[in-house]
Amino acid sequence: QVQVVESGGGLVQAGGSLRLSCAASGSIFSINAMGWYRQAPGKQRELVADITSGGSTTYADSVKGRFTISRDNAKNTIYLQMNSLKPEDTARYTCFAVSRGTYWGKGNLVTVSS
Repeated sequence: QVQVVESGGGLVQAGGSLRLSCAASGSIFSINAMGWYRQAPGKQRELVADITSGGSTTYADSVKGRFTISRDNAKNTIYLQMNSLKPEDTARYTCFAVSRGTYWGKGNLVTVSS
């Protein structure tokens, strides 16, 4: 069984920064990729960013230049540094890990006040 646990998130003013962390543990064969989706009330789920074990990254257009994803393969942990936050970044951010299957965390709320 694989566990995916996020930390970070919370309330921040517009223009501020937050850092999310996500660690995968348990019966992991190998992690192919990890990342975050987000979903705001009344909106579709959106892939925010992901990173492969080789270091290739993908970002949503809406966060390019503001968010940076990084990883520590030895710890099966990824980080999402979020800068210049906007009210429209408010959402539940859920981490995922792709191994032999896809495993999900419970999600953390990020609230950006104007």
